[in-house]
Amino acid sequence: MLAWSDLPQQRLADGGPLAALAARLVPPAARVLVAGPHDPALLDQLGHAEVTVLLRSHPDAVALAQRAAHLVVGGPAGLPDDETYDVVIAAAGLDPVESVEGTRLGWDGVLTRLVAALRPGGALLLRVDNPLGLHRLVAATPWYAGREDSAWTIGGVLDRTHPANREQLRERLTAAGLRAGTCWAAYPDAGTPTALLDADQLDSDAGSGLFDAALHGACAGGFTGDTVLQDPARLAVDALHAGRAADLAPGWLVLAHRPADPADPGTPPVDGDLPVALVQTGRPGIGVLEVRHGPSGWRWGRLATTGTDLPAAAPFASREAAYRDADALSGPVPAGRLLRTLLLDAALRRDLAALRTLLHGYAGWLDDQADTDGRIAGAAALAGTDNVVVDGERYAVLDPSWRATDPLPADVVLARGLWRFAAGLLTGGYAHPWSSTLDVAGLTVVLGGLAGHDLDRATVSEAVEAEAAIAAALHGLDTDGKVRLATELHAVTPTDPPVGAARSYQQLHEAWLRQREELARLAALTAWTEELLTSRERALRRAETTIGLLSGSLSYRVGRLAITPARLAKRGARAAKRRATAVLAPKQEEQQ
Repeated sequence: MLAWSDLPQQRLADGGPLAALAARLVPPAARVLVAGPHDPALLDQLGHAEVTVLLRSHPDAVALAQRAAHLVVGGPAGLPDDETYDVVIAAAGLDPVESVEGTRLGWDGVLTRLVAALRPGGALLLRVDNPLGLHRLVAATPWYAGREDSAWTIGGVLDRTHPANREQLRERLTAAGLRAGTCWAAYPDAGTPTALLDADQLDSDAGSGLFDAALHGACAGGFTGDTVLQDPARLAVDALHAGRAADLAPGWLVLAHRPADPADPGTPPVDGDLPVALVQTGRPGIGVLEVRHGPSGWRWGRLATTGTDLPAAAPFASREAAYRDADALSGPVPAGRLLRTLLLDAALRRDLAALRTLLHGYAGWLDDQADTDGRIAGAAALAGTDNVVVDGERYAVLDPSWRATDPLPADVVLARGLWRFAAGLLTGGYAHPWSSTLDVAGLTVVLGGLAGHDLDRATVSEAVEAEAAIAAALHGLDTDGKVRLATELHAVTPTDPPVGAARSYQQLHEAWLRQREELARLAALTAWTEELLTSRERALRRAETTIGLLSGSLSYRVGRLAITPARLAKRGARAAKRRATAVLAPKQEEQQ
């Protein structure tokens, strides 16, 4: 295809989780076939292997000529019949592999050709899109209405040439002579995933705080600025707790193996120490968080990055409120459910007892982290409800890599965590057991009371300033950006849509309803005030009329004649007193 490009427009730092996974799967000096258009950064991550790139686009081949040892342009028909590879990566799917200008092989035909190019014992990393994925459920434009050039064919569940679920995918791979192994759910987009989560673990660990935070973060950030039907982050978390997060993934990455012995196709694949989760975190250049199986549970893995702009593991930049300590991600991942989800569930059920227990535990845990001066340092200083997991009565920081540069007062840390939850609760349109007239700061004070702390609005204001400074450090904002963010956070009201989230029609509709209720309340208050003023004005007029009538009566005139001499006498007495004082004052000074 001489005038066509398939390279992805949206790219992540160092290729994101997909490149980190590909680098882990490819052993040193292996022969690798990268089939289809991929982020050039993925090829950079495979510098330890001999890479052949299979493309259908001539412009893409020119762009990637310096990044691969070999290039094959024109589709699967150009692959040499006598060449085999240790690993085949088709993480862009099979449709962009074959050219539309030649004989079409179809999905199964391309898979058969790639399997033939895979040596016995080799591995295939294959992406398959989900026709019922979360991205289609929340999209404002129906999937079948695409008119862009890249959408000359649009597949759905009725397209029998493509697998539509994981079971069908396993059947197709088995029919092609492969044995399906680990499968990762790709969120929030199959083409550029910022989170790859083990699908089997998603099905079995529905209450995992790690998966909860990863899905919420990926979907909240992946649709920012888009117009969607409903909040994708909330839908993803609900799917997780219903055990359906893997089924609603926008796409899947499956690792399949070609049996080393063709006579024994049932030999189970050995996937080795593969990650349970890979999550893009922080601003570009920060890297990918990795979670792996350990002897006693999940453990943090390496921070995968080849960038040179990773912040040092020390508060070298005192101008920033927070910094990243990659060395902190070396221990076990704390088990438990995410505190934010537990608080939201209790608020929706109007369970004040559960809210009081959770908030008391959270505040008590923060107090235990404070020093003798009542200040909290390190990761605990940034421990909001979205980064704390609860396991029974035990509270722990989920991701300890972000740390506060300077210690913060314990009340400010608590107020910041409660303010973030209150802002999400009110702007998200969630039902809760408190008065609808509360603003975000007021609800923060109420939550502080449930936690056993007497917070005031001044402390909440200080917490908002700390939130702006911390967010500026996390997102790499300059001074002007920090000031603008602080102004926006101080101005958040319950009638606003959620800050920094996708434009969800559901939440926008809820925000409109809240604004309408607020306008109705203000209109009723204005009408009551006007009625009160009118009644007071009428009473004043009646009083003036009465005074006018009384001032013209005979009794009023007689009373005035009787009072006038008394007034004159009183004035004369005051004048005489002043004259006497003026005469005596000089004599007293002379005597002194």
